[in-house]
Amino acid sequence: MFPFHDNMTQASSSMDPIFRPSSVAVIGASRKAGTVGHTLFRNLLAAEFSGIVYPVNPHWGSVGGVKSYPSIATLPGVPDLAVVIVPAPDVPPVLDELGKKGVRGAIIVSAGFREIGGQGIRREADLVRIATKHNIRVVGPNCFGVINTDPDVRLNATFSETLPSRGNLAFISQSGALGQGILLYARHQGIGLTKFVSVGNRAGVNECDIIADLTADDATKVILLYLESLADGRRFLSEVKSVAARKPVIIIKSGRTPLGEEASRSHTGSLAHALSDSLYDAVFDEMGVLRADSIADLFRMARTFASCEIPAGPRLAILTNSGGPGILAADVAARGGLQLPPLPETARKKIERVASPNASSRNPVDLTADATSDTYRSALRVLVGQRGIDSVLVIGTPTGQTTGHEIARSIIEQKRSGQPIVACLFGVNDLSDEAALLERHGVPNFTFPEEAAKVVCELARYSSLRSRGNPPTPRFKVGRDEVNRRLTNFRSSGVKSIPDHQARDLLRLYGLKFPASRLTHDGDSAVEVAHDIGYPVALKVASSDILHKTDVGGVVLHIDSDAELVQAMGDMQRNVSRNAPKARVEGYVVEKLETDGFEVIVGIRRDPDFGPVLLFGMGGIYAETLKDVSFRPAPLTSDSAWRLIDGVRASKVLRGVRGEGPRDIDALHEALLRISQFATEQPLVEELDINPLMVLPNGSGVVAVDCRLILA
Repeated sequence: MFPFHDNMTQASSSMDPIFRPSSVAVIGASRKAGTVGHTLFRNLLAAEFSGIVYPVNPHWGSVGGVKSYPSIATLPGVPDLAVVIVPAPDVPPVLDELGKKGVRGAIIVSAGFREIGGQGIRREADLVRIATKHNIRVVGPNCFGVINTDPDVRLNATFSETLPSRGNLAFISQSGALGQGILLYARHQGIGLTKFVSVGNRAGVNECDIIADLTADDATKVILLYLESLADGRRFLSEVKSVAARKPVIIIKSGRTPLGEEASRSHTGSLAHALSDSLYDAVFDEMGVLRADSIADLFRMARTFASCEIPAGPRLAILTNSGGPGILAADVAARGGLQLPPLPETARKKIERVASPNASSRNPVDLTADATSDTYRSALRVLVGQRGIDSVLVIGTPTGQTTGHEIARSIIEQKRSGQPIVACLFGVNDLSDEAALLERHGVPNFTFPEEAAKVVCELARYSSLRSRGNPPTPRFKVGRDEVNRRLTNFRSSGVKSIPDHQARDLLRLYGLKFPASRLTHDGDSAVEVAHDIGYPVALKVASSDILHKTDVGGVVLHIDSDAELVQAMGDMQRNVSRNAPKARVEGYVVEKLETDGFEVIVGIRRDPDFGPVLLFGMGGIYAETLKDVSFRPAPLTSDSAWRLIDGVRASKVLRGVRGEGPRDIDALHEALLRISQFATEQPLVEELDINPLMVLPNGSGVVAVDCRLILA
């Protein structure tokens, strides 16, 4: 991680040496065709870079007709940016020379660093040290380069011969090879970019730095990212959320950061490891970021967001002249959370006056194959701007009555209304000219109705994400300092895993409730406790060495008498001795049995990327089997706690089904907020399992029955 991140975000000009240089030196420029040094230098000239270009190579007097300099020291001026294309062992000394010269920006294309391990890791560490010493912004190493299509700059500092046209999308790629393919695809599809950055190993500049710069770039309307991992997950969380509220951020994320060999130590760790992709989904959703499933999906969404207005809400009207495509689009829209509200009677009558008798004025509006261009124009005029409609999807199939061109012109005439309009010209004939006409006028067009409906869903989803705002994080009066003191004592004494009966005392200081219980050591003391708290009771083994008590016969429920309790104690002692012979047993907990609660699991996992993450889901012994769980990064707001609950299928049961009354979901909501506060205020906690947490009938609260706490 590069040490100047904080400075980078203080001013939008901090990336200017990279994006807006007035002069560029290419260290390793070459006259030898087919080399990276030759291609990149030629690309700088071919793009008509607005500044001065200095080739640096001791073996050539000139490169591409431009005077070459034998060394950095002999350059007549101080370039703003240096592009370094030399063998990896030479990069650190070259970077040191650049720093002494006063250069403040460097793109290191050379490979042979952290990605190869061993010596490469040490070499990259040297590079970071030198960049820190001279305060040089570094992109790379092992990167594809940087492009800025601004007419005042025209920088193509990559070895791609394809310079994209000017547009309003910016693309950040962690993969150089993928970046090259994306540039070719964008050019072929006529998709324009403002900036392109291949970040490579991110020894200096990372995705957060670039996003911060793009936020202040008025020319960039949509930010696209291809990521395999995050350089700084916590910073990404804090910064990108504010960016996404201003302009769409769309990510395609491949690869997964391993959560460590000990991820399965707790239910929470095991579930977070198994469902790491769901964790990223939850984090991106919390940040207001949209996630694409494929590169094609990424650009389909990008094209839409680059040209379309953001709808005010989820209410969609569909206009078609063919029933089948309209139904398919409606199905996708409904699955994606959109609403297709019925049209007001006045609107329906206006449509019926111009449409054929066979037409349907409901939503979707089906004009049938009898529709003419005038019919389309009149019906669309009714829908656009209609109160209660947030966006319109127009599906047009050319027929004998109207052509694709006429349908396209009808749509374009209504574009100036400001209402989001997405089109689908659908037919067996070539409609590329009509599609291009729509795109030129800012109306995204799609070949199939399902993909058109899907992007409308994404538009509405972004509208919903952006409207969340930035609500405060609730805070409760808790025993923070006392818990921290106890955890510090545990850690200093070498304790890694804190058993249930001791973890309870810590969580009580954060306002969580537990059933009456007491630690015992033999049958007689167990019976005495049971008389005090009342039957029925549960009996549990207390041991720091036993993670899952059920697996070793360390839990017995529904004990209703002294005889049953004594028998259970003897059986448990034998089971634990046989199944966990090396476990140190502190005793046996007798606990009041809670019989009227719905079992859920709540946990904390300190993720290497995002820090503390909360897990919530179906609890009990089936937690890992059913995997009905959701995640949210801490700290939770009140709204994100509700999203955590609603992210599991079992939430419907909590609200009451088939005659069963609702559970105390408000108490569950507060418990999640308290556990979130615990996660953020107690950094010594690596993992926490509360399984099960019993959600009692409405008004009765929640009770934690079993918990396990693991220290970092």
